[in-house]
Amino acid sequence: MTQTAKPGAGTTAAESATAAAPRKKPVRKHRAGQLPGRQDWSSWPHYQAAEAGFRGYWYPVCFSSQVGEKPRAVTLLGEKLFLIRDNGEVYGMKDRCPHRGVPLSCGEKNAPGTVSCVYHGWTFDLKTGDLVAALTDGPQSPICGKVRQPTYDVEERLGMVWVYIGDGEEPAPLDEHLPEELVSNPGIVGHRIQPRQGNWRFACENGYDEGHAKYLHRRALWRMFKPMPAWNTTRIVQRGRWIYRVQEEQFWEGDYPGVGRWPKLAWYQARPPRDTGRQNVGNTASHREVDPVIATQDFPGFASVTMPGILRIVYPNFIHYEWYVPVDEDNHLYVGALVEFRKGLRTLPFYAKYLGAVRWLFHGQFSGQDKWMVEVTDAPPEKLYRPDESLLKWRRLAEDVTEERVERLRTLGLAPTGQDD
Repeated sequence: MTQTAKPGAGTTAAESATAAAPRKKPVRKHRAGQLPGRQDWSSWPHYQAAEAGFRGYWYPVCFSSQVGEKPRAVTLLGEKLFLIRDNGEVYGMKDRCPHRGVPLSCGEKNAPGTVSCVYHGWTFDLKTGDLVAALTDGPQSPICGKVRQPTYDVEERLGMVWVYIGDGEEPAPLDEHLPEELVSNPGIVGHRIQPRQGNWRFACENGYDEGHAKYLHRRALWRMFKPMPAWNTTRIVQRGRWIYRVQEEQFWEGDYPGVGRWPKLAWYQARPPRDTGRQNVGNTASHREVDPVIATQDFPGFASVTMPGILRIVYPNFIHYEWYVPVDEDNHLYVGALVEFRKGLRTLPFYAKYLGAVRWLFHGQFSGQDKWMVEVTDAPPEKLYRPDESLLKWRRLAEDVTEERVERLRTLGLAPTGQDD
């Protein structure tokens, strides 16, 4: 039988109490983090001010099939307007009756070429915006001819309706704002237009971002069987109105301090090439033959961006475009268009492939990862790293192009919205 030692039997009471007391855990001192150094975007004042988007551009806002003879409300760059179709043509007008401020999108067509406010029947000409009748004040209402409702330039292209918002200048032709290869070559388009939360700049920066796809999209079903590089060495080059990410070298794995070997290639994934050679189409290990139309463009890099927020990602047999359309400071439209340059009977397999798989894999789950990140992004403040050179060059492009537009408007005697005279 084991006996417990008592005080005085080889140990003191103080020693016994000390031995029984639990050991205190060492106190951990608070460690201050290294917080981001850039607290705002004042280095790019036009970009910082463009929370609701850049004026002076054409933006896609909906599918053509979504506009009929009933007004459709749209918010673009913080402005409320409505679209309506008359005799096959689409018109745009400010969505606020000047009488009492009721939305004209609640109204109706009582006669061809017009829209009437639902409240008191003020009726406007769709082409000119002129008030042509005040139905509840009789045919000789003296208010007619004294009111003109603002209208918007509207076009249809690629199965979508496009709206121009400027500062009183004549809009450039829509074709000048489209990717050049879409204007000059026949193709077939798979679209997606989705309202999303988050500022449009976060969406555009995510699209052109150098680093996120290599980690975030590694989990996407679209990329499940394809190896992706761990990192690249990249330079940004400008050609015309586009800036391109040019991959100099691709590295498929590496030994990282504190992590070890990464990434670990799954058994079901294709093996990447052994070399680190330049790869400019698709950012994958694919060596498929490039579509002749795409090859003819001789793009410097597979990823490019231009104003007012148009992304172009080149794959061997199709090009994917994204427009980040500002709705207001906190919301945007994601407009994705996957284009194969085919015509005639060669377009038929596209529908089966796109509707059967690509739409939900690429425009769904894959793009949904970007949607998630844009919703939770909170910048500035921010601390950028080496791959963010792509973001810095995009911001500089936006700043320089906007400054040129501001100066051009001032020579015309026009005051850019949000700018000092």
